[in-house]
Amino acid sequence: MRTLVRYGYVPYMLIGINGIGMAIVATGEPTLWMLGLLLLAIASSFLAERVLPYRDDWNTPHEDGGRDVAHATVNELFTLSSLAIVPILTALTPFDHLWPGDWPFVLQVLLAVLVADLGITLVHLASHKVPILWRLHAVHHSVKRAYGFNGLMKHPLHQTLETAVGFAPLILLGLPISVAYAVALCAAVQLLLQHSNVDYRVGPLRGVLALNQAHRFHHLKWAGIGDVNFGLFTLLWDRLLGTYSFDPQRQFSSQDLGMAAKPHYPGRYLAQLAEPFRASGACVSDQSKDRHRADASVSARQLRPEQNQAP
Repeated sequence: MRTLVRYGYVPYMLIGINGIGMAIVATGEPTLWMLGLLLLAIASSFLAERVLPYRDDWNTPHEDGGRDVAHATVNELFTLSSLAIVPILTALTPFDHLWPGDWPFVLQVLLAVLVADLGITLVHLASHKVPILWRLHAVHHSVKRAYGFNGLMKHPLHQTLETAVGFAPLILLGLPISVAYAVALCAAVQLLLQHSNVDYRVGPLRGVLALNQAHRFHHLKWAGIGDVNFGLFTLLWDRLLGTYSFDPQRQFSSQDLGMAAKPHYPGRYLAQLAEPFRASGACVSDQSKDRHRADASVSARQLRPEQNQAP
């Protein structure tokens, strides 16, 4: 069973779950079916994490179980419901004829994934550089363990921004609603895989797909050190932007995750929704920045010999 999960879990999620989703949207009534498929993906994530965990202690709640359920429920229901406005928006665009609607459906989805991935990657990168965006994105970086479900843990305003930028060019081109539903499912599945506590293997694809082995580097708690591997679906844009980093020997624990500058970030759901709008949700003071830059410099010297290795 462990071997099956190690090598079969990712194909099952990427090809199996997403493939079933693409078949469902062809029926024309995907909403409830897609929600059920998302619940199956979440259940599969929890099962795989218990069969083959990367770290056993990451399967134990860190007083975050109820909070993460709230984040995931709100965010995913909002995403599914917001897709209803896609046909309205595409009807307003003068460029709808540019969408390659005669392509095979799978290729249309892959094209949409690559385009959305660029927009989401750029928003993600900006969220580590622009203070007002970091206030919102910091919610996601407060996690102290990496498991599939906290991939769905985001401030709803930040998720809305990422989704809007990722989908905007697609909508301008006349994105069909069926493709939009498929991409939304692919994004949810990808977040489960990207933050997964499963010790799976994907071979050379670990340097192409934005999966957990590379994404753990993004959650390193030191400012600057974690500013890598921003992609949601792929690492292609990170390679072009020079933000790709990977070390096959690096191991991770809860001591490496979170935010060194804000180790006591609020842990409850409502408090996390409010924190970006409080004075305490701002970036750290210049004195604190200097101290944490020094911490990051030490960490960088420890990591530099191994970072940016080819997979």
